[in-house]
Amino acid sequence: MSVAYFAPIRYYSKLLSDNATVIVEKHENYNKQSYRNRCTIYSANGLLDLVVPIAKTDNPKTPIAAVEIGYDTPWQKLHFKAIESAYRRSPFYEYYIDDLKIFFEERHRFLYDFDMKILKTLCGLMKIPFRVRESDEYMNAGAGIVDLRSGIHPKSNRRTPDPDFRAPRYTQVFSDKSGFMPDLSILDLLFHTGPEAKAILHSAIG
Repeated sequence: MSVAYFAPIRYYSKLLSDNATVIVEKHENYNKQSYRNRCTIYSANGLLDLVVPIAKTDNPKTPIAAVEIGYDTPWQKLHFKAIESAYRRSPFYEYYIDDLKIFFEERHRFLYDFDMKILKTLCGLMKIPFRVRESDEYMNAGAGIVDLRSGIHPKSNRRTPDPDFRAPRYTQVFSDKSGFMPDLSILDLLFHTGPEAKAILHSAIG
């Protein structure tokens, strides 16, 4: 799988598989409009995409490990305000937000390193054993390999059935107003279900 910015619930359910080794692709080229630099949260006005800006480069095929984050706009402040507005009324927002503030205060140069730090932090908060390893070279899909590098993608995540994932249902702050929204950023699950998040991820595995 690829790195992701506060990845969707389906992404984190893959980390709990007992029969697979999860390998994060470190040697692919950067893929635009993917979860590598975006996530989807549930705001008062519906679904909201938060996108980490990428610094411009002359190379159209930049390796993911070399992609730099852009800071021409105050995106960290904007993302934090959006998350606060969306989840401050959720049961476990106050419990976890201090552990996550660092991602909206400190500057990280490379997107890959930033995403990996988020992944490790969230696994720690949810008590998910971190059994992820990084690829030593670009991996070609082959027999016995489930390639999720493009399989978990904003354009297909809610349209493409995944036989190994059952989107879990839980109470969301705005579900009374706009209905339940499945498979959002892991932040949505964490802030709403807290210590139960890991068990709920287990229940989502097909």
